[in-house]
Amino acid sequence: MLVNQSNLALSLISALMIGLSYPPFNGFLSWIAFIPLIEVWHRENPNKSFLYSYLFGFFSNSIILYWIGLNSGADKTTVLVSLFAALIYLSLFPGFFGLLISFLLKKTDKAIFLVPIAWTSMELIRSFGPLGFPWINLSLTQSNFLPFIQIIDIFGNEIIGFIILLVNVLIFSTFKSRIRMKTLLTLLLIILFPIFSYGFHKIDYYEDIEKFNYRKVSILQPNIDPNLKWNSSFKDELYSIMDSLNLIAYEGKPDLVLWPESALPAYLRVSSIKNKLKEVVKDFNIPALIGTLDVSWESNKRKVFNGSIYLGIEEEKMYHKIFLVPFAEYNPLTKIDFLKNISYWDFDYGSFTPGIEYTTFNIDSIRFSNVICYESSHPKISRKMILNGARFLTIQANDAWLSNSSGVTQHFELARLRAIELRTGIARSANTGISGIIYPDGKLGGIMPYDYQGVLNNNIILNDGLSIYAKFGSVFAYICLIFSVLLTTWLCFLKKIK
Repeated sequence: MLVNQSNLALSLISALMIGLSYPPFNGFLSWIAFIPLIEVWHRENPNKSFLYSYLFGFFSNSIILYWIGLNSGADKTTVLVSLFAALIYLSLFPGFFGLLISFLLKKTDKAIFLVPIAWTSMELIRSFGPLGFPWINLSLTQSNFLPFIQIIDIFGNEIIGFIILLVNVLIFSTFKSRIRMKTLLTLLLIILFPIFSYGFHKIDYYEDIEKFNYRKVSILQPNIDPNLKWNSSFKDELYSIMDSLNLIAYEGKPDLVLWPESALPAYLRVSSIKNKLKEVVKDFNIPALIGTLDVSWESNKRKVFNGSIYLGIEEEKMYHKIFLVPFAEYNPLTKIDFLKNISYWDFDYGSFTPGIEYTTFNIDSIRFSNVICYESSHPKISRKMILNGARFLTIQANDAWLSNSSGVTQHFELARLRAIELRTGIARSANTGISGIIYPDGKLGGIMPYDYQGVLNNNIILNDGLSIYAKFGSVFAYICLIFSVLLTTWLCFLKKIK
């Protein structure tokens, strides 16, 4: 029989618990969610473990990522195909993970303790390439559990998945009477006590924000339906709304005014509208960063960018989004030689060109950088900005396409992870929300909820040095990957150990 009902039930129970661990839900279930799936890996051969793990991935990701199918920026067929394609692809990772663990467990039961190392390796591998998707790393399940996740400024966000899987393995081993309850409690204390001690120490360190250098930022949240933005009949009303919010922002006397992604239906760098906005900058002597599309010509070929224009006091500068959304902002298949003809097929995707420069902008004596929308889910983008000299980060987004779904909440929570990893303040402006100020310990310095129109004024904390993660990146995850390869290779050449 291809599917055993008992094992299928265990896989789906794990999928349900993991699915309900991601924002907007509480992440507590993740600490026990893998226990049923670990039992499946013990019971089944590697091939069937792949099947059950694949089903686990498909159904858990369906709960976590259902919002991909809500994208109002494309027709229903396209977004549903996109959703199922994403689920089919992303489910391969837990599928092969389950196959590997089941194979190793047939060699020795002690391979169970390879699970946290292998999971961390899997999260790292899943982040590679144009289809890299660290969005669903287990760290996101704990984004509201601030004392626990402070350690990501040392190890990177992958350490959270390592610890969660380790706890699941220890609890499973206790159920199987391989370790005693007293031993379990002792091990949990040894693992968690230093983590929480460090976490509370860092939160206490950032308790008094007055001691840190800061800049004041005014954030616009216009709450505009993106499907109306390029509608000529809505143009006058849109500009009226933006002018009104912009004036409110400037009256707050900030050091920077931040607009959301693609704020106006214009290519601002080459538009006459820019001159009007520059006059406001000049009158108030306050710079602005505005999300805008950009266009250039190279060898008679038109290139379109998703970008931001910085209207500074002494400089005007562009940033072009580096990490584009695959199959939405560009088609990655056109990068593969034998699939280049796919570019002639209509997938209803954008035709943006990726940027290549990790741009910084000057604001009085310091520099800052901007990431656009989907880029905030990729730690390496924000990290390179900080390494390039940015003292704080801004994020511009347009989550209006996702309605008021869990995707909106998840996207905001990812920004909190970036703030902690890099120990830097972040200002986030999203068209329909969620917008806000995030402190370097992940606490909020103000927030505008979804479907709210307004302006938020508050101070953004400057980083006071590079975190260990900022300096060295995901070293912990790479060490886990090396250990996984070496231990797997070693176990493959061993006969079964009783």
